[in-house]
Amino acid sequence: MNSNSQVGSDDKLLLAAIDLISEKGYNGVTTKEIAAAAGLSEKTLFRHFGSKQNLLESAFERYHYAAEMTKLFQEKLVGELEKDLLLISRTYHELMDRNRKMVQISIKEEGNLPWFKEITQKHPRQLLIILTDYFRKMTEEGKLVRSNPELQALSFMMMNFGAFMNDLNSGDNYFSHVTLDEFTTESVRIFARALTP
Repeated sequence: MNSNSQVGSDDKLLLAAIDLISEKGYNGVTTKEIAAAAGLSEKTLFRHFGSKQNLLESAFERYHYAAEMTKLFQEKLVGELEKDLLLISRTYHELMDRNRKMVQISIKEEGNLPWFKEITQKHPRQLLIILTDYFRKMTEEGKLVRSNPELQALSFMMMNFGAFMNDLNSGDNYFSHVTLDEFTTESVRIFARALTP
């Protein structure tokens, strides 16, 4: 088997696991069902991942947002607070929307699977670190008011996470008269205005 087909098999298994676990719960789906949904054998699943737990851990590692957000911070930010924060917010919401099923799994399974909490918190923690570093750098350059960069980063993240959670389950959006883009644009404008010296 060449590496391209192996990567394809891995992706099929990971995506099937995300789909089925988000729908039926971790304990409500078997490795046999996951393999069948991926069009592969259960033996292939065990050969590639060893267990259902490893499969779920690998799915969160491969498809969550930390690597893409890190790349964004390294390559696309321009050092202008409002423009940067708007790009960060929009990218975050694109990635979270793409990972909607994983977020639903996180919410459903965190209390049921003791080993799962650390996995679900890894990516937000990484984002907090890079966002804190960004705010610290902007402060050093005189582009941000002096304050606590980690609290600024956490506030910004929670604002965006709250907006995402408001819209997580279709039809349950409590503020449906405001679009996500309108919210993002206005909240970034307010946030940037408050932090600009």
